[in-house]
Amino acid sequence: MNQTNPEKPKRRGGHTITIFVSHDFKMRLKTMADKYDRTVADMVRAVLRIGVPMMEGLSQSEEIMVKEYIDLFRKLRQVRSLKDV
Repeated sequence: MNQTNPEKPKRRGGHTITIFVSHDFKMRLKTMADKYDRTVADMVRAVLRIGVPMMEGLSQSEEIMVKEYIDLFRKLRQVRSLKDV
């Protein structure tokens, strides 16, 4: 490596994810893969492709629900403080 222009080592596998799942879940994926003549990797990719938008929607809904709950709680607290006066 040159000190004036240091070369960065090539990164391999930067697009991969390693996850640990239960044996039961892995077997379910393997069973589905065998049933539909696909690889387990294809099944995992499909589950992620379908599941990520669902998770985004759930997270957005949860965020809205919590925000509205906090707003409602603040309004109720204001009403109580007005009743006390």
